[in-house]
Amino acid sequence: MSRKTVHDFDQELLILFDAYVHGAIDRRTFLDKAAKFAVGGVTAMMLLDQLSPDFAAAQMVSAEDKRIEAKHLEYDSPKGYGKARGYLVHPAGEREKLPGVLVIHENRGLNPHIEDVARRLALDGFVTFAPDALFPLGGYPGDEDKARELFPKLDQAKTREDFIAAIAFLKTRPECTGKIGAVGFCYGGGMVNYLATRLGGDLSAAVCFYGSAPTMEDVPKIKAPLMVQSAEQDERINASWPEFERALEAANVKYERFLYPGTQHGFNNDTTPRYDAAAAKLAWGRTLAFFEKHLR
Repeated sequence: MSRKTVHDFDQELLILFDAYVHGAIDRRTFLDKAAKFAVGGVTAMMLLDQLSPDFAAAQMVSAEDKRIEAKHLEYDSPKGYGKARGYLVHPAGEREKLPGVLVIHENRGLNPHIEDVARRLALDGFVTFAPDALFPLGGYPGDEDKARELFPKLDQAKTREDFIAAIAFLKTRPECTGKIGAVGFCYGGGMVNYLATRLGGDLSAAVCFYGSAPTMEDVPKIKAPLMVQSAEQDERINASWPEFERALEAANVKYERFLYPGTQHGFNNDTTPRYDAAAAKLAWGRTLAFFEKHLR
């Protein structure tokens, strides 16, 4: 059976799913409201399953791939939760030091998709580190619904400090040159924007995929060049862009923003039907070129 694409679903249902994914409505409400789209023997639960991630089908680089070395490591976060954990990946047998890239997950913690993204970046010649914000609550639970339920229980002030500490951890790794970039998706995109306001020269490049804007008064603190990747059908995130852009312009921050026609929030995530292959290929190519320019 071929995988579903975004074109197989009504836009109203996609907006409803986005609200569920980001905690605006609960599972029961989604299923109740999705019932009107369940026709022809399809149930609301089946629609939810079709819209949810299929990690195995989308995996591009196996954890056992001999071209990489990958391991989970704990690191200290004195101002955060004390101890944090992430997934470190780099090319196998690499002798020369390489630039580092922090990879920040969506609002479900370090799931198999983000680990795969970290491995993909490692094959492009970077030392990648993907922290798991859910580590203090037991880590990614292996279930997307359970992960979404856990996420609001985090103390975000401590979680932000865990990501700050992750940059310091990656920067001092023996495999790393000390030049660090960050890329994040959805929640992770917003976290990249936040880190850019906190890290000054310790961050050399920042790429935000459909993430929330930082606090406007903090925008002048951004020193890293910024790339913003936006979906066209993403009213929730795009609503803040005009004000964010004005603040970036006023602060003379170097930035690029790309809007991908016809795409949905999450278009780069190839585990779900919202994935747009053409837009994702273009956005990822731009991301790699951006890191090559600013991190090498």
